[in-house]
Amino acid sequence: MKKVVLAYSGGLDTSCAVRWLKEQEFEVICFVADLGQGENFGEIEKRAKLAGASKIYIQDLKDEFIQDFIIPALKADAIYEGKYLLATALGRPLIAKHLVAIAHKEKAQYVAHGCTGKGNDQVRIEVTIGILDAKLQIIAPAREWEFKSREEELEYAKMYSIPVEVTRKKPYSIDMNIWGVSIEAGVLENLEQEPPEDAYLITKSPTHISTYPKYIEIDFDKGIPKKIDGKAYKLEALINQLNEIGGLYGVGRSDLIENRLVGIKSREVYEAPAATILYAAHRELESLVLDRELAHFKEIVALKYAELVYYGFWYTPLREALDGFIEPTQRYVSGKIKLRLFKGSCTPVARKSPYSLYKKELSTYGKEDKFNQKLAEGFIKIWGLPYQR
Repeated sequence: MKKVVLAYSGGLDTSCAVRWLKEQEFEVICFVADLGQGENFGEIEKRAKLAGASKIYIQDLKDEFIQDFIIPALKADAIYEGKYLLATALGRPLIAKHLVAIAHKEKAQYVAHGCTGKGNDQVRIEVTIGILDAKLQIIAPAREWEFKSREEELEYAKMYSIPVEVTRKKPYSIDMNIWGVSIEAGVLENLEQEPPEDAYLITKSPTHISTYPKYIEIDFDKGIPKKIDGKAYKLEALINQLNEIGGLYGVGRSDLIENRLVGIKSREVYEAPAATILYAAHRELESLVLDRELAHFKEIVALKYAELVYYGFWYTPLREALDGFIEPTQRYVSGKIKLRLFKGSCTPVARKSPYSLYKKELSTYGKEDKFNQKLAEGFIKIWGLPYQR
């Protein structure tokens, strides 16, 4: 029998995919990646077996995800189209990497995923598979099967007694990991409607939280977050703690019309409390310690880096080269940033670094002023000289 390794999430699409692949006479091996989504993996394993899987691999990849994907993206300040902190996009190449490794271990010639033909994830996963092993054959059931809607998939799952958590009343498509939550489909496809509160998983509504702000302080060492309010944390615990704190204050929600890879626009809703807090703090610290030319050029690099992640080009020479540029920029990104969390906002309010380029005696208008203002006249004349006729 032909053998296929399926990237399995336990959701509606991949659960239906297990049964569908069996009907195509495949032996189905499921691979589940633990990226911090907080799932009950025992239940997911049972669901995969009920759907027809012959074997299930469940791998804890949180540390690899944080160290090799999240931290480089944080150092790069990579944000897609000004709002998306790339949680799902960062996870896909890691999943594809281990999907290929398990296919090699099982001597399978086929790999599969549950992505649809109009989404971004199919591109990210398949491009990565092609880079790592172009000989593997890829099956995408959601692009091939007869189902035309999620409602039809629900009927299929019911027919085969496959337990899934999606309902007709709440038919959201959700992807979650430690770095954030991606939410789409259902009522969110109506652009004139505000996302309902039941769409959100880890953040409270900003309209139902305390009238008092929350202040927190983040310590960085060479671009890597190390402490919250003076207490040291390992990265996984630090991110979880910030997700909890930020979620309580409604921080990290975004609602955007996004340009997908396949050329269509879609409405995407995201939650990323820890990512939002850490990006705000990291960029604020960079503004204190990086010189103007480096800071401005790094903004250009950040835009390209975000595009590469979004486009599925993680394992490419350009992304690796950009990391080679970014890493030295973090040499002096050490210090403390204090932030105010209040009704969904995250605002830096104080900053301190031993490598600060801010000099009060040069910027002050008080009596401590040591800036020689007489030099400004000559500077202005030389600065504007190329444009005089």
